[in-house]
Amino acid sequence: MNRFNIKYVILLFLFAINVNTMEAQESINSKTALNTHQQTLATIAALTATGNQEELKSALSKGLDAGLVINEIKEALVQLYAYCGFPRSLNALGTFRTVLDEREAKGIKDKEGKAIVVENIVPDKYEQGRKVLEELTRTPQQKPAPGFGEFAPRADAFLKEHLFADIFHSNVLNYRQREFVTISALAAMPGVEPQLKAHIFMGKNTGVTDAQLAELTDVIEKAVGRSQANVLRKAIGQPELPVIQFDMMVRIAEIEVVPEYLEQYNVILKDQSSKSMEIEPGVISIFPMYQKDNPTVCRLIEIYASKNAYDSHIKSEHFQKYKTTTLKMVKSLKLLEMGALNPEAMKLIFEKLK
Repeated sequence: MNRFNIKYVILLFLFAINVNTMEAQESINSKTALNTHQQTLATIAALTATGNQEELKSALSKGLDAGLVINEIKEALVQLYAYCGFPRSLNALGTFRTVLDEREAKGIKDKEGKAIVVENIVPDKYEQGRKVLEELTRTPQQKPAPGFGEFAPRADAFLKEHLFADIFHSNVLNYRQREFVTISALAAMPGVEPQLKAHIFMGKNTGVTDAQLAELTDVIEKAVGRSQANVLRKAIGQPELPVIQFDMMVRIAEIEVVPEYLEQYNVILKDQSSKSMEIEPGVISIFPMYQKDNPTVCRLIEIYASKNAYDSHIKSEHFQKYKTTTLKMVKSLKLLEMGALNPEAMKLIFEKLK
């Protein structure tokens, strides 16, 4: 074999290696439709919408670690006031400021990012917002909007002039990112299915893919719970997953409290159980009771959606605080692992409580 042929064979070999490497890398990248920026931004939006400040604090740090810049997160939190209200938006901004202060105290310097536009000087903001909405929906927008716009013109004006004009005027987030943030927040909120479907439609028009929406259901399930994730699954035509999982945990905790600590213990237990139910998607029930003829004896009905949900619960900040604070207050503790004879009946119990 001459030198030319040898070089040719070597080049073919190197080319084959390069192609295989590229294909392998593409295979790895194709495993996830959402990158880490999108996953953390979706989690931040969902937790802002539900008001879960404890988990939001962790999600904000993860977002910054993943490469989100300060102004991207600020813009998302400001935009969300239009969808989940000023209280949730302002609380989230306060939590974000705390996170940044704590990270700065540790010597972490987070990037500010592109400057946020705070002024929007145009002759007709309503018309500006109307055109933005036409771009998002790819549908002509009447003036005023049919239905609610005719009934409440001021609401139509606020929607066009402020949300789709003033807020969308800042290009720190593009239209696709803004719609993705909105979809994530609406997917986390009960009772807004029509708006969720409308923004899924707009999101697809801006480049949000079906694969990304499918993966978003997993993000919502982790942040908010399977029941709410099923709302998104239904909206995008995906099969809903059973809320009651095969490894669901049911148990009764028998606790005897040291008498002199009873009042203090009850306050702590009530706070911990309420917080767990409120912010942990996998905690289906922590229902504390006391024995009427002996108030120092407590019983808790605990139901966790899965073993993972329970493991996450006992690692939570509020449970760890409860555990360490009440250690000296508990005289005895017995955990009775139970099995549900009819798991499906559980749904009827909680429906009746509504």
